[in-house]
Amino acid sequence: MRQNPLFATKSMERLMEEMRGENRLRRILGPVQLTSLGVGAIIGTGIFVLTGQAAHDKTGPALMLSFVAAGIACIFAALCYAEFASMVPVAGSAYTYAYATLGELFAWIIGWDLILEYAVGSATVAHGWSHYFQDFIGILGLKIPHVFSTAPFDYDPKLGHFVSTGTLLDLPAIIITIIVTVILVKGIRESASFNATMVIVKLIIVFFVIIVGAFYVNPANWKPFAPFGLTGVSFFGKTLFGQTGAGGEPLGMLAGAATIFFAYIGFDSVSTHAEEAKNPKRDVPIGIVTSLVLCTVLYIAVAAVLTGMVPYNKINIDAPVSDAFRQVGLPWAQFLISLGAIAGITSVLLVMMLSQPRVILAMARDGLVPRNFFAAIHERFRTPWKSTIITGIFVATLAAFLPLRVLAELVNIGTLFAFVVVCAAVLIMRRTNPNAPRPFRVPFVPLTPILGILTCTLLMFSLPAENWWRLIIWLAIGFFIYFGYGRHHSVLQQARARGDNS
Repeated sequence: MRQNPLFATKSMERLMEEMRGENRLRRILGPVQLTSLGVGAIIGTGIFVLTGQAAHDKTGPALMLSFVAAGIACIFAALCYAEFASMVPVAGSAYTYAYATLGELFAWIIGWDLILEYAVGSATVAHGWSHYFQDFIGILGLKIPHVFSTAPFDYDPKLGHFVSTGTLLDLPAIIITIIVTVILVKGIRESASFNATMVIVKLIIVFFVIIVGAFYVNPANWKPFAPFGLTGVSFFGKTLFGQTGAGGEPLGMLAGAATIFFAYIGFDSVSTHAEEAKNPKRDVPIGIVTSLVLCTVLYIAVAAVLTGMVPYNKINIDAPVSDAFRQVGLPWAQFLISLGAIAGITSVLLVMMLSQPRVILAMARDGLVPRNFFAAIHERFRTPWKSTIITGIFVATLAAFLPLRVLAELVNIGTLFAFVVVCAAVLIMRRTNPNAPRPFRVPFVPLTPILGILTCTLLMFSLPAENWWRLIIWLAIGFFIYFGYGRHHSVLQQARARGDNS
């Protein structure tokens, strides 16, 4: 019986063969560099910006448990990513894994979803960079003209609709996106070195916040610990467990975990660089798990210090960490932290924009998007330069005109969806190809992948309902592109057709 072409899978042998030749990427990344890339992608906008919004509006001091809940969900997904990355050390991340297990249609869905995650995520990070940059120059007595300071509209959850901000665009977000794009076109070695420097700077700042801030913690600020409760789960706008906000959104510890989940986005980007790892079967799992565990511990510590220094309802939403030190009488620390946040958020933007073109590269190799353009590798720099430039233009446009709140929540639901698919793919692969070499194996299968699916799905339902509709619309656009172009130009389908005719 002939297999439905929509669910045709790609063999391991074919995956390994396709990365050979003139379009392969340079293997230069070791475990330290991969871990650095993971930390660089994780620590940034989430901890320096979204912690304030979550603590102020949804969790209170229970933000500490929100980081634990989100971290647990990520651990399950990270182990599944590590198994696949060790089995299939090629570019593409979850897209490639889905192609090998679930078939072409599911691979397209997850690839299109990853474009949403990395591109929209990069725009969100650029917004966060803009906030801290303006906070930093404000300390120096400088100011960006209001008309160029932020997106022209924003969503007000209390009113339940969009409101005008009186601006035209976010100019600082556009400028940093252009700078990072130029760096990425030049090459992965230069990008990794630049990122390593930024990672060191922001880790110093994070440790500074934890150590110095601990002396200014007032335990009374942790009471009540969970003013909004420990739940916060809704189903398409109907709150099932927990309190409901003025705009209808769920409130509570789990709702906060869904909001700050953006802070964990990045460990999966390590797997997109498997093709550039010196020893991917060993180094990529090390990079994924090490970066995730390290950042989880740091996040919990920062959340404890932040909510202990300042009452949760007085936390500054735009620049929560630096402003907390101002509130306790340390304005010089505000300057230092703002500078460190700029460095930290820059490295996040670099890694996320570094990952996006590599997902498109994998899709282009398969013919699902135009191969001549998106799979083009620069002769000198050996980078997917055309994809990188297109990514830069797309990110700069989103960052210029869309508000931070809309972008962040859209990224969260897209990433959680990707994690669910990866966990499911591990279960399927263990059954359909049980004897495939697995240098790294997920422990306690099927329990670990099932727990990953359940926890990530729970967090998806802890997001406001409009995020589900945005995800559905994005996937609908993807289906239109796949059935209009990708299905007819698929390299795998063309190869199958030649085989059937012979």
